[in-house]
Amino acid sequence: MGREPLDTELVPGPLHDSVAHLAFLLGRWRGRGRGGFPTIKDFDYDEEILFDHVGDEYLSYAQRSWSPVDGSPIHLEQGFLRPGDDGHVELTVAHLLGLTEVGEGPVGTASFSVASRSIGRTATGLDVTALERRYQVDDDMLSYELDMATETTPLSRHLTAELQRRR
Repeated sequence: MGREPLDTELVPGPLHDSVAHLAFLLGRWRGRGRGGFPTIKDFDYDEEILFDHVGDEYLSYAQRSWSPVDGSPIHLEQGFLRPGDDGHVELTVAHLLGLTEVGEGPVGTASFSVASRSIGRTATGLDVTALERRYQVDDDMLSYELDMATETTPLSRHLTAELQRRR
């Protein structure tokens, strides 16, 4: 059972020069991932990610995932990628779990990685203390890994996925 694509459409027009080195990310990506953590049972998920632009000095980012069994929602997050200093990228993300994430890291030819500099949490937000993300694009395939730490569990692999660029 699938979900309708995210509402956002790719913006026509020129990409701002300051984010041209991130053009490899642009598009709608869909695929399957595998999640786990020392404190939870492993699980599969379907996912869609959209990297988009509005001609300004950032890319927008939207992610959602759902159960491949019954289509029920699993996660949703939205944010922005901005060029940082010295070939780095800055990531800001709001998670539906009562978290905000601010991270930074290096950009490669068709990859980037970020480690959280800060995690904000609402009164009922999950006890996440750190996140690290690694994204790699090879032609029309995007793969990523996400590691997470909580107040009681050290940095551990949480998610891995492979997504195909949608045309």
